[in-house]
Amino acid sequence: MATIASFSETDVAQEHRPKTVAIVTGAAGDIGRAIARRLADGHDVVLLADIDGDAAGKAASDLGGEERFAAVACDVTDASSVAALAAAAAARGRVHTLVNNAGGARAVSLQDTTQDIWRMDSALNLEAAFLCFRAVEDMLKESRGSVVNIASVNGISVFGHPAYSAAKAGLLHLTRLIAVEYGKFGIRSNAVAPGTVRTQAWEARAAANPQVFEEAKRWYPLQRIINPEDVANAVHFLAGPQASAISGVCLPVDCGLTAGQTELARTFSQSSHY
Repeated sequence: MATIASFSETDVAQEHRPKTVAIVTGAAGDIGRAIARRLADGHDVVLLADIDGDAAGKAASDLGGEERFAAVACDVTDASSVAALAAAAAARGRVHTLVNNAGGARAVSLQDTTQDIWRMDSALNLEAAFLCFRAVEDMLKESRGSVVNIASVNGISVFGHPAYSAAKAGLLHLTRLIAVEYGKFGIRSNAVAPGTVRTQAWEARAAANPQVFEEAKRWYPLQRIINPEDVANAVHFLAGPQASAISGVCLPVDCGLTAGQTELARTFSQSSHY
């Protein structure tokens, strides 16, 4: 009887524990959906936030429905909208993971960059992550949770889109700031820096140049382009228990791009082995 009672008490405790919630911003896009799908392993509820609420709702429905995947319309650059997102998350459980994935790039060069573009890219790619973190930090303290910021190789080196890139560089430092200041609460903060990811965002460039992906491969040591699932797997690792001692790092998911380029190594070394 003692064994049966113990089992029953465990079941009751599990039924009454707060549900673990993961928030993914920019979740209607290819990378966001892949991250949400992957985080369902380890979380009771994944909240898909996107400025396009209808698209987020469709993504949540496609992934499996309301019990595991919920959608919220949210403008992550607006503090009141972010506060509503935090309230929606709190209504579903306790936030254990925040993935700041929302982002976007406008002008491709400094000469094309206006003051408005600089401010908009900074707001979306950097300030939004700050707003989202501050909105859920108390829940992350309670859960000893995790923040994963989706940065970019553009935040590490120069690949165009200067305002976006500068904001992503700032996002990498925000990642370290959170890791250092909030580590005493058990909160871990890390970043993922993808290289070229095959998403709908590349459709315009692919339409203008159908060979764009083939041309891009030459710069990647693994000679392939990243896919959304590659990014999602990295996020899942950093958010999960296997990374419990990892905080304040940037994990490039770039098929070796930031390690170096074979063509440069071949030119500098004059070796056919590269």
